[in-house]
Amino acid sequence: MTSFRRLATAACVAAALATAGCGTTSVEEAGSGGVAAPASRSCADDTTTTSTGPVTLTDGVGRKVELPKPAERIAVLEWQQVEDALTLCVTPVAVSDTKGYSTWVSSEKLPAGVTDIGTREEPDLDTLYAANPDLIIVEAFDAEDEIIAQLEKRDVPVLVTLGADPKDPIGNMKRVFEMIGAATGRTERAEQVVKDFDAHFAEAKEKVAGVDLPTKDFLYFDGWLQGGNLTIRPYGEGALFTALGEELGLTPVWTDEINKAYGDGGVDPAYGLAQTDVEGLTAVGEANLFYANDDGAGGYVKALQKNSIWTSLPAVKEGRAHSFPPRIWGAGGPRSTEQAVDAFVDLLTKE
Repeated sequence: MTSFRRLATAACVAAALATAGCGTTSVEEAGSGGVAAPASRSCADDTTTTSTGPVTLTDGVGRKVELPKPAERIAVLEWQQVEDALTLCVTPVAVSDTKGYSTWVSSEKLPAGVTDIGTREEPDLDTLYAANPDLIIVEAFDAEDEIIAQLEKRDVPVLVTLGADPKDPIGNMKRVFEMIGAATGRTERAEQVVKDFDAHFAEAKEKVAGVDLPTKDFLYFDGWLQGGNLTIRPYGEGALFTALGEELGLTPVWTDEINKAYGDGGVDPAYGLAQTDVEGLTAVGEANLFYANDDGAGGYVKALQKNSIWTSLPAVKEGRAHSFPPRIWGAGGPRSTEQAVDAFVDLLTKE
């Protein structure tokens, strides 16, 4: 299955998970920049209704999914969708890698007692079905993905969400969330959360609109350390965090031309992620730098900060290289994306 979880090698999974949406010079809490928290934050205060009638929808890869009633016992194989379910006030009965989720995703807390069905790459299907789900939610890019065929061998409905849409990463994030809302009868809650997300984002744009920066150019990246080799993963066109920066008035600078000259392989066509070394960062010139904080896992940040190429970059010397707070998942739903928006705002507006 091609998905965000496949983008790192096995040897650097811990670092890649940590960095898929965090940051690195000084670690600060997101949300302190004055953008009000959405009204739909707490499930304890949720007043939206849950529908009870039959559900018919077309999933992310064009399959028709029919349920006699909204799903109540869902099993979820990818972390964005786990986060989405929790935001919808639906606790899954089974998810992939509960420890990994709780370690690297901070936007929604996974309650104790949820069945762990193994890794996201290779879920334990026997354990999954033993949890007696009435719907399995999986991520893929087309209807021919092998995981769909494996899951369809059992008599449990399968809902496929689109892994990514490089043409509209923010829109896809919301569509996945709304689809899970429809499947679980939580459409009213989904609509409220998306409305509040849009309002929150609009307020963030206003907050940074007047910020005077030496340049609007920017790059967000994460990285990992393997065998002493430091690898940088720039977020290019089509990446969710790149799109957030653009919406906030910044200009992404990791282009195809730069990638051809400095990249180690092509840009992932689905997620907009590239791969380079520290020297590749010299290609972005005066750009503002934002990066993921591995929070001590993997060691890429410490290695980066000791690197002479890094310390010579204009953004580093001028205090324009900013760490995101740790544990902001870079392929998440509305909640993780709000965290990223707030991190951008906090860092762009700090004195």
